[in-house]
Order: sequence, then C-alpha cells, then structure tokens
Amino acid sequence: MVADSSVSPSELIRNARAGQPDAIGRLLSLYVNYLKILATTQLDPKLRRRVSPSDVVQETFCEAHRDFPMFRGQSEGEFVAWLRRILIHNLARFVELHVLAEKRDIRRELSLNEMRRAVDRSSMQMDALLIGKEGTPSGAALRRERGVLLADCLSQLPQDYRQVVLLRNFQGLPFKEVAEQMGRSSGAVRMLWLRALEQLREHLSTSMDDAS
Repeated sequence: MVADSSVSPSELIRNARAGQPDAIGRLLSLYVNYLKILATTQLDPKLRRRVSPSDVVQETFCEAHRDFPMFRGQSEGEFVAWLRRILIHNLARFVELHVLAEKRDIRRELSLNEMRRAVDRSSMQMDALLIGKEGTPSGAALRRERGVLLADCLSQLPQDYRQVVLLRNFQGLPFKEVAEQMGRSSGAVRMLWLRALEQLREHLSTSMDDAS
C-alpha cells in the first residue's frame, strides 16, 4: 500500500463516503507508518517474535475498510482517532491470544484500558517531537495530523536511528536499557540518538516545507 498525498485526507474521506472505488485504500495508505509505529511501541521484543506490528496494522486496515460506513467524522483528526481505537482493540486481542490465558474477561478489560493509555501517550510523544523552540508547531504540521507527519519522517530514517528514537522517546527507556536492547554501550547509544534526532529534524523540515 503506497501513500497518496495528491489529495487531502478530508477529500478522500468525502470520496470514500460517496462510493469512489479506490478512495478508502488511498486514504488508509496515508497511515501505514503512523499505525505501525504505535503498534511497535506497544509490542515488546519477545511478543514481536510471534506478532508482527505489520500484522496488527493489516488487521486494522481490513476492519477499517469493512466498517468505514460506520465512521461518522469528516476530518483527518477524527479519522485518525477512529483508526487508533481499532488498533487498540486489535493490539489487546493479539496480546490476549499470545500472552493471557486465564480470566480472559477481566484481563481483556484491563489490557484495553492500559493499551488505550499507552497508545495515547505515544501519540502525545509524537506531537511533542514536532514542537519547535518557539513552543508551537509549524503551520504545515497543523494542516496535517502532526503524529502522522512525524511517523512518515521516522520511516525514512535508517533502522538503528528509528529504533533508538522509538525506545528513548516513545517508550521512555533510560539510555542503559536502550543500550541493552540494541547491544551497544550507553555512550554509543547517546551519540546514535543525537544523530538520529538531527536527521529526523532535517526530514521534518523538508516535509513541512513541501507541505507549505
């Protein structure tokens, strides 16, 4: 699924609601990176050996395509929030299938609440990375969902740069734990993180200029 930026998300929503055949697919393609990052931050490394974030995203897209007639919003923000809710339920279901074996009803309720809070934190952390020194996001970021813009820029980074930003900024791990997960020294991870943030800012600057 390749992202399509030639038409605005709001217009794609209207086209999909009007029954244009390829509009839903084009709309969903805009959120591949965003949902994959959210899924990755919620699946620990052991669970990712059995459940791929891509699988969770694909299941979310299948359900969103099927249930699109139930979506009542008009804006990109409303659509992104709707996709997040579907993703949260799928994440909780995958965790339940692979990890939780007993007291399914109680555990499912707890996992959904915890998953919702965790995904909300990741979304806010995405927004926080887009706030400039002056404390306000750029006009381009305001025209598109900021977390979606950031996710697309993160996807352009080398894998180790992307990983260190996810572990440090999205999962909030101290450098010592990031280093253990990446098999590097704490000092090396700190330098990698600084280089990753610098490159991320360059991608963000370019994306915002293109969107202006």
